[in-house]
Amino acid sequence: MRDRVLPIAFGVVADSLRRKVLYIVLVFAALLAFAIPALPDYGLGVEAAVFREVALALAYVTALVLTLSLAANRVPSEVERRTVYNVVAKGVSRWEYLVGTWLGVVLVVGAGLAAFTVVEQIVGLVTYGEPMWRLWQGAFATWLEMGVIAAFAVAISAVAGPVVVVTASLAALFIGHARSTLLGGEGALGLQPFVPSLDAFNVVNPVAHGQGVPPLYLASMVVVFCGLAGVSLIVGGALFSRRDL
Repeated sequence: MRDRVLPIAFGVVADSLRRKVLYIVLVFAALLAFAIPALPDYGLGVEAAVFREVALALAYVTALVLTLSLAANRVPSEVERRTVYNVVAKGVSRWEYLVGTWLGVVLVVGAGLAAFTVVEQIVGLVTYGEPMWRLWQGAFATWLEMGVIAAFAVAISAVAGPVVVVTASLAALFIGHARSTLLGGEGALGLQPFVPSLDAFNVVNPVAHGQGVPPLYLASMVVVFCGLAGVSLIVGGALFSRRDL
């Protein structure tokens, strides 16, 4: 399976590197990162903790834009151009095609997050005199969450167009972070274990204002990532296998 999935993933990476949207988003985000220390300070100065919090939020938005721009249209465009037939004709199952597409998106987003985190570290080192290594924990958590969103988007894209994919993905993102609000009543508490939550990837407070995230919690995020992304890809593979090409 690896010999069939990896070439598809590398194809997605190569295609993403040729697209201008990747570089536009990263350059724009980097410029905003350099502008964080210039935020209104009311005479107090932008503290390092505030810089880390804003930098994490900026990295999250950047990763989300990259994830949706890459995942929403990949499968629909391949189907529309009929290039997916060439891949399937070479013995690649539809499920493997979706997994390879998802893996390629995850690799590109991960590389983008890594590059942006380096920029944030440079700004932090120049402005505050500290490398801010904990930002990598925030980048890792964001990467895992975007992996889940990418899996969901790829799954939906197996049967729907880009607009539906983006709308559904943003809705899933909102529901995933609003579970306690949506199911906050006592009568709905029993439903909470069955409603996926993305709050497991929210590490802003310990990274920006605390001492970071312990290794055990990082491991628990990986477990949540594997579970949610795996379910999405399984459902997406089942939907794609029923689609007439």
